[in-house]
Amino acid sequence: MNRKITALLLYAPSISFIILALFYYWFAIADRYAVFLYEHLGATPFDEATSSRYWMAGLVACGFVLVGYTSVNWLLGRLATEYRPPAWWLVWACCVPSLLIGIPAITMNLSWPTLPLPNTLTSVAATLAGLALALMSGAWAARRPWDLAWLALDGLGLLPALTMLRAVELADRGLSSPLTHPPLVYLVAAVPTLAGAAWLIVMTGLRVWRRTPMPGTGALFAAGLALSYVLMPLAHYILATPPEYKYITTASNFFAFDVAIQLLAFSVAAALAFGIAGLRQRVHSASIITSLEVKP
Repeated sequence: MNRKITALLLYAPSISFIILALFYYWFAIADRYAVFLYEHLGATPFDEATSSRYWMAGLVACGFVLVGYTSVNWLLGRLATEYRPPAWWLVWACCVPSLLIGIPAITMNLSWPTLPLPNTLTSVAATLAGLALALMSGAWAARRPWDLAWLALDGLGLLPALTMLRAVELADRGLSSPLTHPPLVYLVAAVPTLAGAAWLIVMTGLRVWRRTPMPGTGALFAAGLALSYVLMPLAHYILATPPEYKYITTASNFFAFDVAIQLLAFSVAAALAFGIAGLRQRVHSASIITSLEVKP
């Protein structure tokens, strides 16, 4: 049997099992009042904040997949030089049916309160989107681990735009901190974003110095999304919650309340990725021309 097919038959069921096992634990076994912070600051099972925790659970689960899938592929790539993982989208497609069935079966039937269909659908959608981002690193980890490390460092430059630009809406959320009122609120949003752009420029210089391959716009943007919305929610779940009870964060810690503000964050991050990729292409072309000119 083709090795990629064999790997696919192993990966897809394993990944689906991990995600569904986590959903089963959070929704059927664990204390819902702890995992989703029912009654915390007056929270109810289906208010805005708590409802967002349900679909954030999907992103946290995909964070576990990201770490595990990347690690396994890195290890197999080191043990077998001929190893080639299946395409990420093929693994994703093979996981979709079990998740489409399993997540609703768990969330709509087990423990209390069971989720209504709208909450279940958002949980499924978030899980499928997060899973796509989690799987993209597999081939890089197996065949190009150092390029993946460089790409992760690049992705840090987009993280402020994706997670901090939303600060512009805090002035309308009734918060009393001086940082949530103009003009400071705009500085809170703009300064980290500009720092991220500066970081990408520094990374460009380091890449030229080290002669590393330059990733395209898509790879850079996907790295920023994976760090911001898959790895960071996992880090929050593991590192920023008390050891005696692990809870799922609200979406407001990573996403804007206002859809327009969130689209702005996506747009700015995409524009940064596009601009840096274009700059790097020009720098790379100029370096090639220069090297040709200096040859005897």
